Amino acid sequence: MTKPGQDQPYNSNYRWVMLALLWLLYACFGIVSRAIFPLVTPILNDLRIIYSQMGLILGSWQLTYIMMALVAGSLLDRWGVRKSLFVGVIIIGLSSSLRYFANNFSALLIAVALFGVGGPMISIGGPKTISAWFSGPSRGTAIGLYTSGNWIGGLVALALTNSLVMPLVGNDWKQAFVVYGMITFGVGLLWMLFARKTESGETSESIAIIDVFRNLGSLPNVRLVLAMGLLSFAISHGFSSWLPKILEINGMTGPQAGVAASITIAAGIPSILIVPSVVPARHRERTMAVMAVLTAVNIVLVMLISGLALYIGLAVLGFISSPFMALLLLILMDTPGVETRYMGSAGGMFYCVAEIGGFAGPFFMGVLVDLTGTFMAGAVFLAGLCITIAVLTHFLKSASIQKP
Repeated sequence: MTKPGQDQPYNSNYRWVMLALLWLLYACFGIVSRAIFPLVTPILNDLRIIYSQMGLILGSWQLTYIMMALVAGSLLDRWGVRKSLFVGVIIIGLSSSLRYFANNFSALLIAVALFGVGGPMISIGGPKTISAWFSGPSRGTAIGLYTSGNWIGGLVALALTNSLVMPLVGNDWKQAFVVYGMITFGVGLLWMLFARKTESGETSESIAIIDVFRNLGSLPNVRLVLAMGLLSFAISHGFSSWLPKILEINGMTGPQAGVAASITIAAGIPSILIVPSVVPARHRERTMAVMAVLTAVNIVLVMLISGLALYIGLAVLGFISSPFMALLLLILMDTPGVETRYMGSAGGMFYCVAEIGGFAGPFFMGVLVDLTGTFMAGAVFLAGLCITIAVLTHFLKSASIQKP
């Protein structure tokens, strides 16, 4: 029986309001997580740190994310998404705002790492909420729309940080982070005011969380999805974190590099919206294999070309690489044995493992630059990971029938 303030999700029009609120939360996630990318040069100069240290800062929130992801999944399953996601977005806003006080490497490292405490609530809570409010073909559409929030948030951060926000705050990178923190707090307030609870997908059963993880981890499909998620995050975080700096080294100004880097996100948005909803479940693994090979080729090409060809290459790279996470989440949701009520825990497992790659990608890119003096070695390394994903898809099986 539905309690006051709760909806039966699948047949409620309010599910689209919930999706819009989730989209705003994930957009803030994308803004705050990527706002640091176009600010790498002024941060390097102001704090006088080396590339390896910057790589550690860029990957620091992924480390705390890894530690928090499993706890976040359990909290989401027990507390529900409304309270959990509000706490998550407030912590993200604090992470951005507290960077104003970072006067050295350690202080900035801690402020950025704080993002990883709140981030899991958003990225794990989103799929859990969608699995509760949407079913059948509409679930693929919802996942695509939800995922686009992260990408559009990242697009805003890359395109507008140096060209709009920095001039407005007197080119003070610390105040730019405060601006993004205030935006995030505002979205958190909207979520708390308008988000509704649903009984579907939440559980208060006193089942040991370790038993849930053991049961999920025993499924071959889940293990493959986890491995591919790790590699996918290493590629996306590793390349996107350093892309503005790569473009600056190749002769672009800060604002030019930010706009050029945002092309990958702009081109990826239609792909996120279209691919998850139109690719049949039985063809998901084949689609990922083709996209992984094309991503490997384009990562290396982007390092070698310039002018108009570079802009085209960045657009192609964004279009072919952006649906990876959405496809993997759909495969995870539709895997027999992954119950909707434990989707928070399943999502926690996925992001916990995936963010190991999210940390390793930016960090090893920075280390390889310090060792070789060029970003090409890192690009070849990431291309190799793409080929590994393509090979793993051969063993992956997509569910041909959606779970109810």
